[in-house]
Formats: sequence, C-alpha cells, structure tokens
Amino acid sequence: MAKVTRDDVARLAGTSTAVVSYVINNGPRPVAPATRERVLAAIKELGYRPDRVAQAMASRRTDLIGMIVPDTRQPFFAELTHAVEQAAAERGKMVLVGNSDYLDEREVHYLRAFLGMRVSGLILVSLGLGELAAAEIEAWDARVVLLHERPEAIDDVAVVLDDIGGAQLAVRHLLEHGHEYVACLGGVESTPVVGDPVTDHVEGWRRAMLESGRLTEGRLFKAPYNRYDAYQVALELLAGPNRPPAIFCATDDQAIGVLRAARELRIDVPGELAVAGFDDVKEAALTDPPLTTVASDRPAMARAAVDLVLDDGIRVVGSRRERLKQFPSALVVRRSCGCG
Repeated sequence: MAKVTRDDVARLAGTSTAVVSYVINNGPRPVAPATRERVLAAIKELGYRPDRVAQAMASRRTDLIGMIVPDTRQPFFAELTHAVEQAAAERGKMVLVGNSDYLDEREVHYLRAFLGMRVSGLILVSLGLGELAAAEIEAWDARVVLLHERPEAIDDVAVVLDDIGGAQLAVRHLLEHGHEYVACLGGVESTPVVGDPVTDHVEGWRRAMLESGRLTEGRLFKAPYNRYDAYQVALELLAGPNRPPAIFCATDDQAIGVLRAARELRIDVPGELAVAGFDDVKEAALTDPPLTTVASDRPAMARAAVDLVLDDGIRVVGSRRERLKQFPSALVVRRSCGCG
C-alpha cells in the first residue's frame, strides 16, 4: 500500500499543499474554518500521518521540550515535572526529562543531548548553573526558561516563586504562637549563595527572626533536602539539650523527616515542638499531624514556563534582557504549627 502524502491530502481537500501544512502546523498563516475542516476530513479519510522527523529537519525544531531537574524522586520536583508535562500537552508538545542528580557534569550531558535533538526549548531547574553549562546554552543559542531557581551564571527568562516572602509568612506564623524563637533547617554546604530557593527560604527565616527582635546565631542547621537525611539531622537536634521550641524547614521533605524523628523520640507535635515546611507537596496534608507549609501555584508556573519557552520572542540575540515572572507564595495552615 502506497504511503499517503501531503499532496494526496491537498488533492482530496481541494487545496494547496501549503494550506495543508498550515493546518497541520497550526500556522504560520491562518486558514478559513471551512477550509480547515475539509483538510482535517481529508487527513482522517486517508489516514495521513505527518512525518515528524522531516518536519523537524525542515524547521530545525521538534515537538519536544527538554526539561532538566535535580531529582524527580523528590516529591516537589516530581509534582513540578508532572505540571510541566500537562502544560506542554495542552500545547501539543512532549517533554523529555533528565535528572541532573545535583551534578554539573550530568546537567551538561543532558543539555548537550536535548539541544542536539533540536528541542523546541529547554526548561531548566538548576541548582547553581555551572560555567560550562551556561556556555553550552550560549553556544547553541537555545531558548531557555529557568523554572523555580535562577542561578547566577545565567541571566535568562525565569519563572520563580516569592521564596523569601513565603518563608517570612511561615516563620512569622510560628512566632505568633508565642515561641521564644524558631530554628531553621536550611541547605547544605554546596547550596548556592544566590539564586537558590533554599537560600531564599533561609533568608526569609532570618528576616522574620530579626524583625521580631530575635537572634539567629546558632539556630540555623545544615541538612540535605530529602527526608531521609533530614531525619538523621533531626534525631540529633531533637535529642540534644537545646531542643528548639519550633522549627521551620526549607523543604517539606525535610519537615517530614523532622516529624518522623519527633515521633520516634516521643516528642509531641505541636504540643512540645511546632513544625512548618515549604512547598506544600501532596504528602504534607497526610503527615501526622498535617504539615503547615508554604504553597505555590505549580500548574500556573508550569504553564507560564511552557508558554515562554515556546514563544519565539523570549530571546533577542546579542541583547539578553532580564525577564522575571514571580508568583506569590501562600501560607497553608494545618495542625503541625499548633493551630486547630
């Protein structure tokens, strides 16, 4: 059976092959509704399937969006990735996902791989983009949208959250319960000083403490972002002689680890220890007690990132203008802080 071509569709629909292309690619020129219906009917009748490889070679772009995240095993990044996939599907695109595992060389590996595949653009969640990765993006003149984080090494379009403001909301709320002070579980030694959300969460904690006249010295504790390692840190902290009355965690995953450690040490939450997190992952509502945390509109942020990465106008070669789309944070009050 002979392969159905675009010429066959054009003959059956009574149009030119150019019009068929406009319908299939949804542009670049408009097509009258009646003509579009004839073309779509011809495509269905003939069983025509566009050659996506040929289209990509001709346009030098594919229907793919590359997305690089630190670790999709962590609930926040899993939920963020899923939101991006849904937003991309609404635009007729598919998403290729690579986990950098917080390693610069892995990030560069996926950058080269995705750009070599001629993706339509890149959505990048990077914990401190290295110089090599930034140079790779510059060399390919790639369309890049930074999501969730904005590393110092690259000044490109970014969709971020008001991380400092969100952390301040959580810490102020804990202090309003009358606690002498609030300790903070921050990041690790390698956490970037600028452009990283965890760094901003710590800064929000610091500002809320200082504005209330409380000291921060000796009350910030380093902890990995995941619940398992945070649990080990919390065991030592909570079993020590200077157990804090309240803890603000830079991530919900850390807070889940703290709650587990408190239960194991028979410390009542929130009676003896108040806990708040940041991210509002779905599990936060199912912890015991349910976790007070800071939420973001991830679907809206994902749609904004996809729309920006598919917009041909987001980059001006030779003039990389700063563009920042910041979404507000919202405090989600549950029982771990002492409310309810």
